[in-house]
Amino acid sequence: MKDICNDLKSEYDALDALVANLDDKALDTVTPFFGWTIRDEISHIAFFDEAGKLAATDLEAFNQQLQGLIEGIKDFDDVHKRVHAIGRKKNAVELMAWWREERAAELKALEALQPKDRLPWYGPDMSARSFATARLMETWAHGQDVVDALGADREATDRLAHVAHIGFITFKWSFVNRQASVPEKTVRVELTSPSGEIWTLGSGDTDQVVKGDALDFCLVVTQRRNVGDTGLVVTGDTARQWMEFAQAFAGPPETPPVPGQRK
Repeated sequence: MKDICNDLKSEYDALDALVANLDDKALDTVTPFFGWTIRDEISHIAFFDEAGKLAATDLEAFNQQLQGLIEGIKDFDDVHKRVHAIGRKKNAVELMAWWREERAAELKALEALQPKDRLPWYGPDMSARSFATARLMETWAHGQDVVDALGADREATDRLAHVAHIGFITFKWSFVNRQASVPEKTVRVELTSPSGEIWTLGSGDTDQVVKGDALDFCLVVTQRRNVGDTGLVVTGDTARQWMEFAQAFAGPPETPPVPGQRK
């Protein structure tokens, strides 16, 4: 667990560096992600870091938090509203202190586990390694919302390998989640990493190919960019259909940005 936890910590730290000096007014800047503010983005990450800590250390407390979160909700948006309400009651200093405390406790708990240990979550349980990878993906994706809202720059790193991995293995999920038939053909993904390495995901025995920059692929599968606004080269009807609504995260099917919306 050491390597994935180190990468997760680095992803947390990279986002922290972007928001650490924001005051309350700046935290209320609206991001391109469904009208969430930067405060909402951090609240979301902090809440589920706390949940991750509980999942790894205290099953009873995790189940209590889960029941409190979903009790009486109408839809998925209600969950987000409840999470955001927590952060909206905190000032900038309190919000950052909450997030830093919870993510540190979560990391400590995850580091004590074995990669195949199972953790409960909001759906099927997950291995500890998969859980940490998912936390990194979510932190990176919401971090992109903050980057876009601030007009900031963020260096791409080879930690994107974790995001790309989740993006690839959720190929079938992206179709099932939309109640669409899962294609019989498989897709191969060939990506150039930030360090210049070539990452290949999937079988070579297919004519369905997504090829290009790893950052572009990660932006598409997390629905932070429309595939048409990237340099990805997509070959084949199955690959093209997937890239039009790929969804690497859980929850109901969401609509990716339209072309030009989040260039």
